[in-house]
Amino acid sequence: MFVKEIDVSELKSRLGEGANIRLLDIRSDAEVAGGMLPNSEHLAMHLIPLKMQEFSDEPEQEVILYCRSGARSYHACMYLMQQGISNVVNLRGGIISWAQQGYEILPLGRSSGGF
Repeated sequence: MFVKEIDVSELKSRLGEGANIRLLDIRSDAEVAGGMLPNSEHLAMHLIPLKMQEFSDEPEQEVILYCRSGARSYHACMYLMQQGISNVVNLRGGIISWAQQGYEILPLGRSSGGF
């Protein structure tokens, strides 16, 4: 099974264009306390199986998952794909790569919230 991926510069560009993207931060509560990507929602990775009804396979909306480095979100994408959700995309390099490019990270409470 092939996991689709996007790099941070492409994501930044697509967000700027107003693309139909749902951005999910799957890091732990403690990690999220340090900040999140703008317009992202928090859903800790361990809660994904409990929130499967929140995911729908809408081809017109991509669901982009990110974590610290891109490893956990890659596995989460793989899991969702195995459950029949095909519109998920992994953010390659995670929030680390986002920060390395100098892109904005918002303090907790200034993003769009959680599930």
